[in-house]
Amino acid sequence: MSAYIIANVEVTDPEQYKHYQKFSSEAMQKYGARVLVRGGEVTALEGAHPGRLVVLEFDDVEAARRFYDSPEYRQGRAARAEAAHMTMYIVQGV
Repeated sequence: MSAYIIANVEVTDPEQYKHYQKFSSEAMQKYGARVLVRGGEVTALEGAHPGRLVVLEFDDVEAARRFYDSPEYRQGRAARAEAAHMTMYIVQGV
């Protein structure tokens, strides 16, 4: 069953965030993420307007977890620490 990582990102330092993007892109390629949404225009229909939205699809929850826990993505998280605030979830598909 597919699983999705959904992230809402508030970028606070665009230059530093580029380092995060490099590491996260490498991890996405290595761990089989299919990018469904990565930035782009957002129209809020209800609630607060989100920041930068990202939706990644994986084969299953375990694959999403392998991506998140990978050495490559850990480097990305370290690079992002001072560059953005993020909420991120793994959601199991139907």
